[in-house]
Amino acid sequence: MSTATPIRSGDTNVSASATSATSANPLASQTKNRLPLAIVFVLFFAWLLWTVSVRQAALFAVGLGLGAVLAGKRFGFTTGWRMLVEEKDASGVFGQLLLLALAAAMAMPLLGHFPELTAALGPPSISLLVGAFVFGLCMQIADGCGSGTLYKAGMGIPMNTAILPMFAIGSFLGSLSLGWWLDLGALQPVGLVTAWGWQYALLATLAALGVVALGVAAYTRGANAKAGRPAKPLFSRRWLVGAVLLALLATLNLVIAGQPWGVVYGFGLWAAKVANATGAIDLTQNWFWSQPGNAARLHETVLLDVTSITNIGILGGALWVSASKPASAKPLSGKQWVVALVAGLILGYSSRLAFGCNVGAMFSGISTGSIHGWIWVPLAFLGTIFGLRIRRHFGF
Repeated sequence: MSTATPIRSGDTNVSASATSATSANPLASQTKNRLPLAIVFVLFFAWLLWTVSVRQAALFAVGLGLGAVLAGKRFGFTTGWRMLVEEKDASGVFGQLLLLALAAAMAMPLLGHFPELTAALGPPSISLLVGAFVFGLCMQIADGCGSGTLYKAGMGIPMNTAILPMFAIGSFLGSLSLGWWLDLGALQPVGLVTAWGWQYALLATLAALGVVALGVAAYTRGANAKAGRPAKPLFSRRWLVGAVLLALLATLNLVIAGQPWGVVYGFGLWAAKVANATGAIDLTQNWFWSQPGNAARLHETVLLDVTSITNIGILGGALWVSASKPASAKPLSGKQWVVALVAGLILGYSSRLAFGCNVGAMFSGISTGSIHGWIWVPLAFLGTIFGLRIRRHFGF
């Protein structure tokens, strides 16, 4: 959150002239605010290019774009669902449906033609059912899913900034117990591209998204008519532009990283590296962190992890947007702070059980043909309905 710089004795004339110049030329003010950030981003990109890899530098640039779009268009998955339930406004959900359709149309042919690319597969399981419901509930209280928490923290919103480390700790704790949850019952992951071929997988996905769109449109039209309200537009320029840009950037992420866009894994890895470095927990015996890929990442620089470097870019892209459009937030009471932080911790834990958030499970899962993405959505939406009641109860 941006705050005004206090005027000290003797600074009055300087501040007045600066304010006048800003009012006269807001573009110059934006450029001045963004120039130092641009220099930092260019230098960091060059350093990654020189010392880490071309791929990681490119993913950082993709992350910057993702963060700028999420923040600039306020493309919040949590917000879109809340608009649908509370305001009977489907424009946010229709933006998300368009995003899913465009991303699937680009990702599935790539997965079909290039077997080295991987889909965002998760096993249908007890952990998925529980995790998706709890995640949907907590994301409304915490006012953000994985990507929402990340870009709002990048914009400097106090609650989301404080929730981010709690999310990371929760994700790490979830990884510690994931093996136990999977023992309760789990099936093998199902990928439609592998099972049916990309053509049929894409047709089935687009048809299913079309059915959802028709259902949402009918629901909002009927609810608004019953309440005597005029029908609200199904499409909004902000959401539609955001959907197109995010779909393009997510496809770039798939091509460059070799795997779909994700958020949650990076959070858990950050907390795991801290725990591993301090020796607080022996992760060599843990089911999740003893797996070869995860064990290797514990001992590598975090800059080699594709999810982490994209997350860092998202923070930077959101910060870039906030330099010209500072975010604001209503102050919270002590009780609200406690509730929000607890929700953030549980949000992280449940995201690991559900194999991702609105990005990793819903967006990347559905757009790359994973059945678990379609299971995640109704459970998370059911959780959202309960979460909104809790949100209202505490006055968020």
